[in-house]
Amino acid sequence: MKDIKVPFAWEVRVGHISANPVSVSLKADEKERAALARFWEIEAVEKLEADLQLTRWKRDGVKMKGIVRARIEQACVVSLEPVFSDIREEVEVVFVPEGSKLARIPANDSGEMILDPDGPDLPELFTGDSIDVGAAVAEQVALAIDPYPRKPGASFGERIESTATDDKKPNPFAVLQGLKGKDQG
Repeated sequence: MKDIKVPFAWEVRVGHISANPVSVSLKADEKERAALARFWEIEAVEKLEADLQLTRWKRDGVKMKGIVRARIEQACVVSLEPVFSDIREEVEVVFVPEGSKLARIPANDSGEMILDPDGPDLPELFTGDSIDVGAAVAEQVALAIDPYPRKPGASFGERIESTATDDKKPNPFAVLQGLKGKDQG
């Protein structure tokens, strides 16, 4: 996430977060929503907002937990008509400073990384003294976007399919037989 510049940033200084939860409410403005629509290659982002709680996690880290809501417009993959989607995702992300022991991926005795697909996600790394909760919120919405939106009732029209007659391969010797008849006449 840190290598891609997401057009929705909301920096929070880690030093302002204590063991007591800090409430953060985000709401993307019109310019940010338009930039996100271009970034996600969709028609429009009508709404993007989040209500989050930030708390300290294992001394150096920060845990972000909350609800992300969005309303987006995409083009139907069949008819290209507008399709609207309401997204509501529960989010839980852990941020740790770059170089922290908490960011290491666990390995077994032979050095193989151990990843549990059903387990928690690996922590997000941050540098400096702040985390970008806006980018994390945008990432959660991006993961929830349907890659093939279809308007209810939309279906492909008649398909041109071949018939048994069309699929019948011509006999190459029939052409030769036709040539043989012309030579004798």
